[in-house]
Amino acid sequence: MKVALTGGASGIGAEVAKKLVAQGHEVTAFDVTRPAEGAARWIEVNLNDPASISAALDAAHGPYDALINNAGLPPREGLESVILGVNFLGFRSFLTGFLDKLAPGAAIVNVASRAGAAWRDNIDEVKALMACAPDEAQAFVEARGIDHVRAYNLSKEAVIAFTIAETEAMIARGLRMNSVSPAAVSTGILEDFKSAFGDKVAKAIGRVGRPGAPSEIADVILYLASPQSAWIKGQDITIDGGMTALAMSDALGLKST
Repeated sequence: MKVALTGGASGIGAEVAKKLVAQGHEVTAFDVTRPAEGAARWIEVNLNDPASISAALDAAHGPYDALINNAGLPPREGLESVILGVNFLGFRSFLTGFLDKLAPGAAIVNVASRAGAAWRDNIDEVKALMACAPDEAQAFVEARGIDHVRAYNLSKEAVIAFTIAETEAMIARGLRMNSVSPAAVSTGILEDFKSAFGDKVAKAIGRVGRPGAPSEIADVILYLASPQSAWIKGQDITIDGGMTALAMSDALGLKST
């Protein structure tokens, strides 16, 4: 397969690239930083810059068999508009601009987060973000008083909702798209999540025994990018070691005595 991967320089993306190359696939990485290894080609892109996205799209030559949208920023104070810009608005611009570079039957995998699980409860704000133009992130943040934690959660809620909303359009184009929602993965940005979400993260990790490994997330992403998952469309797959199940069991009183 010929695969396009955003955010391939570190963390989950670097593991995805390594596994793809080990399986004999050709990887083009799109990132602000050159990957240390793995990708056959690197195209620089800043997803918070429409001009950079346009240039990167011009430099990409398909057809590609899969697009993996992994690039994103963690919840860091002071970066509210940039988080929305990179994690959703830029992600959407890049993805929609890339569609004509995909081969018939190609797969798209979007990396969301368990932090986006409340998208149904926040659907009005999700729709408001989805209606924004790429240059409206700062105005959106200011108008709604959004802090860095909400910016992150909202950006991932929008990724999940967008994936669902575009399912019919993707089917009509002969493509398929799904998202994955990891939680508490042992990468360089895990400390950002611990700082942003506090004791909730430590408690959740403690209950399931450990954080996830990037390789475990990568395995699910590769499956969704492969022909073996051809009948999976418009789904969000949570990868959290059981955190969601434990929280749901608590909330619904399902735990066995």
